[in-house]
Amino acid sequence: MISFPQRAPALWRRSLEALVLPIMALLVALVIFGVFCALAGANPWAVYGSIYQAAFGRWSAWQNTLIRAAPLMLTALCTALPARLGLVIIGNEGALVMGGLAAVVVGLGVGPSLPPVMAQVAMAMAGMITGGLWIMLAGALRHYRGVNETISSLLLNYIAIALMNHLVEGPMRDASFVTKPSSVELDPSIWLGTIPGTRIHLGLLYGLVVCVLAYGLIQRTTFGFAARTAGGNARAAQIAGLPVGKLTMAICFLGGSAAGLAGMVEVAAVQKRINESLVSNYGYAGILVAFVSRHNPLATILVAILLGGILASGGILQRSHDLPDATVLVFQGIVFLCVLFSDSLYGRLPWFRETVEG
Repeated sequence: MISFPQRAPALWRRSLEALVLPIMALLVALVIFGVFCALAGANPWAVYGSIYQAAFGRWSAWQNTLIRAAPLMLTALCTALPARLGLVIIGNEGALVMGGLAAVVVGLGVGPSLPPVMAQVAMAMAGMITGGLWIMLAGALRHYRGVNETISSLLLNYIAIALMNHLVEGPMRDASFVTKPSSVELDPSIWLGTIPGTRIHLGLLYGLVVCVLAYGLIQRTTFGFAARTAGGNARAAQIAGLPVGKLTMAICFLGGSAAGLAGMVEVAAVQKRINESLVSNYGYAGILVAFVSRHNPLATILVAILLGGILASGGILQRSHDLPDATVLVFQGIVFLCVLFSDSLYGRLPWFRETVEG
């Protein structure tokens, strides 16, 4: 049996465990997905090769991957940050939709009268504040009324989508856009630009910066320490005098703000208006990113790029292997189940247990 030296620090063991178990979960998911592809009549190795080529095989593929990774970084924080307080928030999609909706309202209202940079800042602030308040509602229901935050945040997704559909099919509808109900297009001057020489929009930089700031907030500030302490034992934290209610409101607001910013990025850089295309499952995929990264904002960056590559490969699987377009969603589901199962193994594998000298 593999055994680590008794003198190995406990922190080192836990860090290695947090790295190894998600990798093992991903490998198991690949095996299960390969079986699924074989049963569907496709060569698993060929499918893996196509996914790699579509995601990372050339520079154009990398650009497609990074475009999809940008909102995933931000929506993942909507789950990752509250998780540090012991909350399971899955309202990422609703916060993204509400953030995008608020950004379009502000962009259409004040965008033409402001310099482009100021208009983009105003849209970003509107998206962050709206998304933050949306998720903070779930935190308030949990703290003050004892409502399960997972259920309430999930239901808030459907409310946000229904509200968006009502507005784009009614008061905000652009009658000249006949393809599908949509709002008026944002002025081109306030569209989010791209990184020079690429097709990658500036939302990627937003995602990278916010993830780094989130890591610093959680790991290097007294607020982060208080949140982690309350997440370990809320009752003990209250006895110690920590304001658990305020911490809950604040961290839910911050998580929702990140997802709201993702909504602003999508409407300002990709959609240019708001319609049903905004509901592209980036919020739900962000939940998977948060769990695979073990709620670590820095690890979220790498996992978001990996999942962004998988999302970018959906079309080629349909064209080259005659697999359904939803195959990548099946892959996501398998990964999610494997990661959830791996959570039950933490602290149980003998290789990572602390040994005690007799």
